[in-house]
Amino acid sequence: MGENQIITTIIVFNLFFIAFIFAIIAFVRQYRIKKNKHDMILNHQLKEHQQELLSTQIEIQNQTMQHIGREIHDNIGQKLTLASLYTQQLAYENKAPQINESIEVISTIINQSLSELRELSKSLTDDTINNSSIVKLLQQESDKINDLKKCKVNLTFNKDSIDLNYQTKTVFLRITQEFIQNSIKHSKCNNITIELLETANSLLLNLADDGIGFDKNDITGNGIGLSNMKKRASIIGGTHTLHSDKNGTKLSIKIPLLV
Repeated sequence: MGENQIITTIIVFNLFFIAFIFAIIAFVRQYRIKKNKHDMILNHQLKEHQQELLSTQIEIQNQTMQHIGREIHDNIGQKLTLASLYTQQLAYENKAPQINESIEVISTIINQSLSELRELSKSLTDDTINNSSIVKLLQQESDKINDLKKCKVNLTFNKDSIDLNYQTKTVFLRITQEFIQNSIKHSKCNNITIELLETANSLLLNLADDGIGFDKNDITGNGIGLSNMKKRASIIGGTHTLHSDKNGTKLSIKIPLLV
């Protein structure tokens, strides 16, 4: 075999070797593309499944609350109304002033309880979340806590009307309620801030308190609540950011908006 044949053989061998290497690279690249595509499909299916579960859970909760509200109105409410009528009849028939005073006190307590039960029944049976904007829902929640005078809740937003579906409004409201309850119960805070900001392509919910904070690595009692907030945020496609130190706790939920 001549020198030219040897060189030619070496060149051909190298070309085949290079082609083989490129074929392996192309195969690995194609495999990774298919695997990533398959993983994306699985993640999308998993997210859709989680959203369906959340929607079903919310629907079941809504139906349960409406059932409880109707029971309060139709059963307990009717019994309290009857008790109130009996006390009025006793007060009319009784002639002893001291006993009448006691009857009037009992009647007042019954009527107050009846009024509170009617308000509770109404809140459980009406479709408040579906018929209200997220701004109005958060304002109602803020007013409710401020009326208790346990701490001051401040709500700010950059748009009066923010259009969200029922599921997203429910998740935002429940996360806010959970955060407020945790802050009141654990943080010893004086102030809680709620900030709702809509940008061109996202919606941001910022929650903060000025309490004592906590160590995220040493969570005990409120661990389930924090886990629920993170899970709720992820199901509606949101990102969850939590920071806590001795100056307070901050939670941010960001969801993309369809343009």
